[in-house]
Amino acid sequence: MTDYPVALAAEDFVPVALTALGMAMLRHRHPLVPAAAALVVAGGFGKAAWKLIVALGGPDLPWLRGALFPLLAIGFTAFAYALSRESRRPPHPAVLVIPLLAALALSAVLRDTWPALLWTIVAVTVAAVLLARTAARAGDPLAATLFGLWLAGQYLLGPLAARAEQSIPLQWVEQSCNTLAQAAFAFAAWHLTRTTRTPAEQTEERAAA
Repeated sequence: MTDYPVALAAEDFVPVALTALGMAMLRHRHPLVPAAAALVVAGGFGKAAWKLIVALGGPDLPWLRGALFPLLAIGFTAFAYALSRESRRPPHPAVLVIPLLAALALSAVLRDTWPALLWTIVAVTVAAVLLARTAARAGDPLAATLFGLWLAGQYLLGPLAARAEQSIPLQWVEQSCNTLAQAAFAFAAWHLTRTTRTPAEQTEERAAA
């Protein structure tokens, strides 16, 4: 088992917090978004907590580490589904649910995370495309670009995380990329929310100020 520096383990909480912030900004887009956010954040928090426990000399808790991709797969599928409800012709829930269940079942049978990881990337892609399209239609090219950068960051993380040898320098690179990607997501979500807020929300904001 790798001996993680405490600083590396602590930094792993930063992208989790940024993801939580970004999804919180988008909570008004659909009632399912908060639940999706809870699942995604729980997965990331569990993995970060596991790493910190190990770094501090605590016991290895495989279940805490292993919950990451199942929770991400379910959470991002729910997130993509919630965002798809804004489309003129939203897909049937089975379009997302059946591949999700297949990926989770295959991961369980193979005792490997790659099926859940692959489906998570698909779900993130759907969510990012929908968000970028919404931003573009709202006249917010900055948010659209940042959602694209967020997606690019997820694609970059996949090959890095798949490498057999996970050295400490490589993990610093992975976590730095993840932090930058989630920062782009959080800022894009905030910017899109400001762009698309309703007149009533604008009035409420001015009254609160």
